[in-house]
This record gives sequence, C-alpha cells and structure tokens, in this order.
Amino acid sequence: MIPQSRIQVGKLSLPVYSLNTLVVGSGAAGLNCADHLVRYMEQSGLSDASDRVAVVTDRFGAGTSHNSGSDKQTYYRLGVCGDTSDTPLDLAHTLADGGCMHGDIALCEAENSAREFYHLVENGVPFPHDGRGMFVGYKTDHDPRQRATSAGPWTSRYMVRCAAEQLTRHGVTIFEGHELVALLTAPYDGSGIDGQESVSRRCIGALTVDRSAAGESGYGLTVWNCRNVVVGTGGPGAMYQVSVYPHGQMGSHGLLFEIGCVAHNLTESQFGLASINPRWNVSGTYQQVIPNYFSTDASGGDKQFFMNRFFADGLGSPEEAMRQLASSVFLKGYQWPFDPDRCVKFGSSLIDLAVHSEVAQGRRVFMDFLNNLVAEEGLAEFRLDNLGSEATQYLERSRALQARPIDRLAHMNQPSIDLYAELGLDITTEPLEVAICNQHSNGGFKVNRWWETNVHRLFCVGELAGTHGVKRPGGSALNATQVGGLRAAQYIAHRLADDAPAADAFATGAQQQIRATIDRAERLLTLAESAGKTPKQVEDEIGQRMSEKGGFLRSERGLDEGINQAEQLYHQLKQNGVKLDKPEQWPKALRAEHMCLAHWGFLVAMRERIERGGGSRGSHLILDPMGTLIHPLLPQWRFRPEDKALRGVVLEVRWGDDERFHFSVRSVRPVPHADAWFENTWSAYRSGAIYQD
Repeated sequence: MIPQSRIQVGKLSLPVYSLNTLVVGSGAAGLNCADHLVRYMEQSGLSDASDRVAVVTDRFGAGTSHNSGSDKQTYYRLGVCGDTSDTPLDLAHTLADGGCMHGDIALCEAENSAREFYHLVENGVPFPHDGRGMFVGYKTDHDPRQRATSAGPWTSRYMVRCAAEQLTRHGVTIFEGHELVALLTAPYDGSGIDGQESVSRRCIGALTVDRSAAGESGYGLTVWNCRNVVVGTGGPGAMYQVSVYPHGQMGSHGLLFEIGCVAHNLTESQFGLASINPRWNVSGTYQQVIPNYFSTDASGGDKQFFMNRFFADGLGSPEEAMRQLASSVFLKGYQWPFDPDRCVKFGSSLIDLAVHSEVAQGRRVFMDFLNNLVAEEGLAEFRLDNLGSEATQYLERSRALQARPIDRLAHMNQPSIDLYAELGLDITTEPLEVAICNQHSNGGFKVNRWWETNVHRLFCVGELAGTHGVKRPGGSALNATQVGGLRAAQYIAHRLADDAPAADAFATGAQQQIRATIDRAERLLTLAESAGKTPKQVEDEIGQRMSEKGGFLRSERGLDEGINQAEQLYHQLKQNGVKLDKPEQWPKALRAEHMCLAHWGFLVAMRERIERGGGSRGSHLILDPMGTLIHPLLPQWRFRPEDKALRGVVLEVRWGDDERFHFSVRSVRPVPHADAWFENTWSAYRSGAIYQD
C-alpha cells in the first residue's frame, strides 16, 4: 500500500500520499510510462515497486486515447516489413524534415520505435501480421515508405486497455475521480538537467481534487508527496468549438504555464475532415472509397452537390473534371490532414476548403457512402475506370471495385462501418455530417531527450509534450506517446528513484503553496455567488474564438482581435470568477481560468510567428488579400506562402511573473550522429553512464 498520512494546513487536515512517482492521466502515454517504470523498479530489486508509483485520473476512459480514432487508426513505426530497407536514422530524418522538430528528439523516437511497437504487441495490442509473423504496413500522410500499421479504428483504445491490464498485474493503484489542480515546486540550482536552459525550479509534488469530497471542508484536496511527476493529460481539445477531441478534453496547459514551464510550437495544430456527431476522423478508407459529398440548408433541404462547382471549370473536359474530383477525394484519404501545399491546382486539400466554404455560409455538409459522385455542372458520369493512376492501382490491388462506396468500404474495412454503428450511426443507411475540425496539437511543452521539462523532475508525455514539428507522418503521435513514456521511465528508474521525504518534512516545504491553493478555492467560491458567466459559457466563448481566430484559417487582424478578447476574459475571470451552482463545482472555475490562460498563450504564439515572417504552413493558412489565389470560387481566402527558413527554428513561449507571455527562438538541433561502436556503448551501459549524459 502507498503510505498515507495527513498533514495540517491551517484548520484543515488533508490526506497525503508519499511515493516516488505520480503519473497524471490515464491515456496511452501515461499508462505506458507507469508500466515501464514499475518493470524497471522491479528489475532493480525493489520489492515495493508497485507502491512507489501511482496513477491519478479524472475519469478512466474519458481521454483522447480511449475515445478517438479514424478508419484504421495509424501507428507509425520503423519499417519492419517488405523489401524496402529502413534504419532509425532514416526514420529520424523523416520525422525531423517536417520542420521545427529537434533532431535528437526525432532520433530518440526513431531508435526506440521498434522496441515500443513490439512492447505493444507483447502487451496484447492486435496489430495484424501474416502467416510468417511479418507485421504488415502501409503508406500514410507525409510518409515516404510503408511504415504505418493499425489495429483498426480503435488502435489507441487497445493501447490504453492493454497497458491498464499490465498495471493491474503489477498491482499499481489507479486513483480515479482525481483532477490535477496544482503542481508543487521548490527552488533548484539548474544542475543535472540534460538539454534544458534556465532551470530554476524542481517539482516536489502535486495537488488533486477528489471529486467525491470536493464539497467538504478540505475542498477535496489530496496531497501527493513525491519525487517525480509525469503529466500525460493530452491536448487542449476543449479549446476549439469545432473539434474531434472527446468532449471535455482540455490538457493541463494553463496549469503548466503558471509554474513556469516553457511551451513551444503552439502554432502547429492539425485540422481535417471529421464527423461532428459522433466525433470521429474520416481519413483513410473513408475517403479512398470515394464517397459522394453534398450540402443542405440548416433544416436539411436544398440539397446541392457543391463539390462539383470547384472542379467543373479549368480541367479541359467533363471526363477530366470527374477524374480530378474523384482522385482528389481518394487522395484525401492519406494526404492528411489539411495542408496548404495541397490547396492549389485542384489538390486534395481543396476538398477541405470546399467543405468549409459551405459550412461558413451556414450550410451542413454530408459524406454519402450510398452513392457515387454525381455527374452535373460539366462533370461526366463517375466510373472506376476513369481515375488517376494512384487511385486505380490502390483500388485494384485492394480488390475494391464494387459498385458503391459503402460496398467498397465494407470490402476493405468493415470495422470502420461497425465503429459508427457502435457510436450510434448507421452509415449503410444514412449520410455522415462532417466539418473541418481541430484534431491534434503538434506543439506542447518543451522536453529534453528524457521527456523532462525545464522544471526538474517534472515530465510531460504524449500530446502534452508536443515533440512534433510542422508536418508529421500520420500515426507518429502514437509512437511518440510510447517512446516518451519509455524514456521518462528509464530516466526516473535509473536516476531519480529515491524515496519520498517524510510527510512532515515535505509539509514544511509545501505548506505555503498548499495554502495558496486553498485560498484560491475559497476565493473562487466567494466570487461564484455574484459572477456572471458559467463555466459552460466561458468554454463556449473560448471555443468559438479559437475556431474563428486560431483555427486553420488565420489572419493578423483576427488574431489581434482574439488576443485582446482573451486577455480581457482572463482578467475578468481573475477579478469576477465563475458562476457555480454548488460548492463542489469549484474546480470548474479553476479549470476555466487555466483554459483561458492556455488559449491566450496559443493565440499570442500564432501572432508572434506571423510578426516574425511566418506564412501558411503545416495545417493552417495565413490569409492575405495580396496572397496566392486558391480557386476563383474562394477569392476571400488568398494566402501568404510559407517562409521555409522558419522551419529551422522553434518558437518558445513562457508565462512570466509580470503576467505576460514572453518569447524566445531556438535553432533546431540537427539529427545527431549515432556512435554505434559496441564496446564503448557496452561499457557506458554497464556503468550507468548512459543516464548521466
């Protein structure tokens, strides 16, 4: 059992747990880290390893890993099949060549890729292999080789559940119903942290709210006296109104800003087509079967095959127009997500913009799997023998030449149909409403090659770490969750496995910060009686602002407006609080403050990059009335081209004591040369020097 005691803070007696490492979050990254950490501790001879590690989570199964996916959710790893050779160095360059990604991080993700993939296989994730045992692969977006694989629509859900089963076998306790509300820190001299500058704090513990006791005298606060904290709370999905993230997914960005963590690449998020109810990515096979698209008015009338208008002119003949439309829809399947480089010349991202142009006019857009593309407005009849060579070869090799999109989908990927049925929608009988949604944050908090932040003993894993750059291969995020968890566990187990201090000694050092959180709770409850806005109203305001100002279409004027509004809301919340119905809801008010701070930080980062000369890149357009014309039907969305030289630097953001955001620019570290001399490595491994770098 994890040692439990109580500490006195003023008049309040609070429970305190003492352990080595607290893992926050029950997604694929956090659970994998806990799994590895307990294994390493057991291997080192610690008989009480399971009592040295704990997982806390707001609600198990509520996060992105357990609830999100696509047609066949991709896991991207080192190539291990076929006749095309691959090396970790090749993979590292693919990851880093997308821009704004540090080479040493890319190499870590590449060198540990196969190791973590086979760890998942042994944990029970059902990745497909052939009769000889070869784990097959396919090509995904921004992938020069066939490195991708999948366990179906629920790949990351399998990863979560298999890791949870391992933790049960280890005897690790998962504290459910606990929300992280504060991280406790102490001064640090900055020594001993690889690859981090300006380190002045170290993490000494955390505070969570036990929801079952949030309305009681101690406000539900639980104190964690620990040597290390690993935070894997995911991306800021709730920041966007039009989002494919699970409802309520918001990460911990505001909280981490408050303790001085440095963020980077906050400008880089992914946007792409997704169904809006239920929320699900419609990539891959959903597009490769070439569904029909149509739009309606808000009430479902006035059906129009709007996509035809964008391809009817400028392509020479009706046959060529239909061929280009069908091929662009097909390519949308793995040329994913929205990409400025694929907007012009009838590229696959014109599909995204055509959809968004309808939605922007108040119309609803649907994907129809029951019918092929419709011939009208200068387009010939749809025929499978009138496709581009890439689409033709793919469908022929997949033996997917059935008459209707739904039949082709059933042949290639029946689980993608079953998935929607499980979520309450039968796409064999009704169309799927879609929009361009926020999908993933490629930026997050700066970590070194052990996934440690600039706060010593505080680690970020998964999407919160944001180790990706401008363009990442589809599925590389899942590889990053596993490698990040592994690396953090290795470093903690071999360098930071010391016992927690005695509870009374810890309490002496943490008393003031715990008191500050109690004061904050009391203040929020006092303000709640007269506050004007509810937590839902704050979330809706932030979501609308981010989708309009900080989505995949951005402008200098829009960001200036958004930043001013975000700053005003932040100060308004600090002064007036949030309206609450019950005392136990006080964490919602704190969450609103953190969410507001986070979205302010994202917006100022976006504006700063434009000021430094940044144009359209990754998965967003910078609108410019003097810029490049995408299509004659979209004159309002001319865009500024990318300055690719900026892919060689990373924009870092931190929240200062002056309550302003501050910026710095770091040159991208190149992919390092790997010294593969066996004797030297063996010696360093035996001595433990590999963890001293």
